[in-house]
Amino acid sequence: MSIKNIKVTFPVQKILFFLFITSFIACSDDDSVNTVDVENEIIEEEDVVSTTVDDTDFEATDWTTATHSKDADPDFDEVFEDNAVKRLDIVITEARWDSMLENMTELYGTFGSSGQSAPGAITSTDEDPIFVPAEVFYEGKEWYRVGVRFKGNSSLQSTWQSGNLKLSLKLDFDEFEDDYPQIDNQRFYGFKKLSLKNNYDDKSMLREKVAADVFRSAGLAVSNTAFYTLYIDHGDGPIYFGLYTLVEEVDDTVIDEQFSDNDGNLYKPDGDAATFAAGTYDEDEYVKKTNEDEADFSDVESLLNIINDASRTTDAATWRSNLDAVLDTDVYLKYLATNTVIQNWDTYGRMSHNYYLYNNPDTGKLNWIPWDNNEALQYGKQQGAPELDFSDLTASQWPLISYLYNDAIYQAKYDTYVQEVIEGAFNETTVQELYASYSALVEPYATSENEGYTFLNSSADFQNAINGLNAHATSRTAAVNSYLNR
Repeated sequence: MSIKNIKVTFPVQKILFFLFITSFIACSDDDSVNTVDVENEIIEEEDVVSTTVDDTDFEATDWTTATHSKDADPDFDEVFEDNAVKRLDIVITEARWDSMLENMTELYGTFGSSGQSAPGAITSTDEDPIFVPAEVFYEGKEWYRVGVRFKGNSSLQSTWQSGNLKLSLKLDFDEFEDDYPQIDNQRFYGFKKLSLKNNYDDKSMLREKVAADVFRSAGLAVSNTAFYTLYIDHGDGPIYFGLYTLVEEVDDTVIDEQFSDNDGNLYKPDGDAATFAAGTYDEDEYVKKTNEDEADFSDVESLLNIINDASRTTDAATWRSNLDAVLDTDVYLKYLATNTVIQNWDTYGRMSHNYYLYNNPDTGKLNWIPWDNNEALQYGKQQGAPELDFSDLTASQWPLISYLYNDAIYQAKYDTYVQEVIEGAFNETTVQELYASYSALVEPYATSENEGYTFLNSSADFQNAINGLNAHATSRTAAVNSYLNR
């Protein structure tokens, strides 16, 4: 499959130019028509087609305070409506789209290479794909020169190398405000940044949303989510890219709206240090998303040191007191219980990433915030399961789970939260009703004949995946009951 667009020329423009000049002269009372200006207009139009023109001369005519301004509060009801599938259109010039694809080739090798990279291509990189300016359209309104880039880690590389263009995207609505003063502090109904997740490895296309719903129902800070269809026009008209999940960015409105103060340190750990294992401390792996210019990592450094402090075995009460002072352990244990009941395969305990830590200024404690949940709500992967009993978990690799679970006080709190989750946020009947509601909502967009780019091999894959979600909910109820009655 070729992803390069064929450059289309427009000889008809010359005809239109001739007709325009002819009609203009015929209708004009002024015999001295300014043909230079008219020609410049045509030249400018041709430059736009070839994407070499300076495109800073425009008016943001759709701009209103409620829809585009930083002064508006985030409109969650508009952007993250639970019971709707909304549509986003993105228009990118051909040249800019090609630059995005060329950059992906440099980062991850040849498109559709199935892991066989082009000679000299980099296939393991910490570098993000490039942003380009694009126009975003929603409900008849335009957002201007929005920063758009591909996003993701292994899922991005795997999707690209499999030859599927259903890639996740990140939108930053004022990324290019220095180049385009007209979009200074541009927002999308109060949101600066949003992610469009492609639901990689999820034939139900529900996991990202349902997992977030469950975390929120359990009383945890988590991103809002909603279903959207995505169309991208990169030169040949709008192309259906499929059903996506729109996700609120933690470093944008999550800490603004779900905490009373957004001035604390926000980290997105990734790497060995993200395990909190002894001897792994590395500031570079505690990636700061706020206060980036301040070289103060004392909160996460203290957390790592206290987790592994010898007082854990010699004076457990002191160890708990010190740990409680830097980490909101109630929040963490509630998260751990929820995450383990639903089974999540791409986060702490299996992988050293996909969570945030926010130092809440109100308490001075780090709060755990889940992220990237498309691998949740399914049976065992990656050589084992995040089971409910962590007695045998490798402490040297995942000390935050192992050490808390093997402390009697913390384990009792964890067990209480496990019971609360299975009776409330992940109650079998409740979650199966949610699966039924969401699957009916998205099925026409997920399995239609014009399904666009997809991970489904057939429409039957979708229903089979829904059946799997229901069976998983039943099995987790049985597993929790067995664990609590041990």
